[in-house]
Amino acid sequence: MGGNLLRLRDLSLAEIEAILDQAQDFCDGEKYQKLAGKIVCNLFFEPSTRTLYSFQVAQERLGLKVISFNPGSSSLQKDESFYDTVKTFDSFGADLLVIRHSQNEYYNELVDKVSTPIINGGDGTGQHPTQSLLDLLTIRQEFGHLDGLSVAIIGDIAHSRVAHTNFEIMKRFGMQVYTSGPPEYMEEGMNFIPFEQALIRCDIIMALRIQHERHQMKFNMSLEEYHQTYGLNAQNVDLMRKSAIIMHPAPVNRNVEIADELVESSRSRIFKQMQNGVFVRMAVIRYALGGD
Repeated sequence: MGGNLLRLRDLSLAEIEAILDQAQDFCDGEKYQKLAGKIVCNLFFEPSTRTLYSFQVAQERLGLKVISFNPGSSSLQKDESFYDTVKTFDSFGADLLVIRHSQNEYYNELVDKVSTPIINGGDGTGQHPTQSLLDLLTIRQEFGHLDGLSVAIIGDIAHSRVAHTNFEIMKRFGMQVYTSGPPEYMEEGMNFIPFEQALIRCDIIMALRIQHERHQMKFNMSLEEYHQTYGLNAQNVDLMRKSAIIMHPAPVNRNVEIADELVESSRSRIFKQMQNGVFVRMAVIRYALGGD
């Protein structure tokens, strides 16, 4: 194994399971060999908290030397291109690049031109492979398996790279995947069901935020109306199965997608997802660098 990790569809299920197993080993506190002397560059051209800093924690734990790129103080402000910026860090002799960019499939202009392995930290509305891996790990920890489980992804489906990646990979693992939310942000072929049916039917309720920054037209529903129509609250949470859990890739808009009192409730695995993000990203880094 080893090399780029751009899309989960490029990996076999066996490879993905090996990454999840490695992440679980890290979670369980098993000893591991550090990657001392390796240099990683985090090139985030979009804002990030969880992805950027959990990657950095993962990198520090693995003993890597970390360089974090700041677009605002770079030669991007002198009209340098995205490609030339990435090629610069490749030319420095870095061992690994972690990249996030607002352009879908930004990596197409880099593959075969950049020799340093790339981990995709998120591309536009396209893919978010490490988020899906940490979601799978969290679900597997909860239920002991993936096959046969049902999940509803609720919210701004059209603009969510999390929704697109999870819908695809969860189906590959034999899960029943549904989507729900405002009709204007649904996508054809993504198994839409009404919100109440999603709550009643599914083992996992995964809420998404409305991605206003990606909308070309103004969202035409107030936040209060959204919460009443598509948000989880103290009333409708009782429709969920007793064993069902709440997930969210975050950032969470409290009292919009999820009522404040549910964010850290016994049903919620939101902060568990964040914790698992470090272990998954440690495993992905080892994968990209050709580790076991």
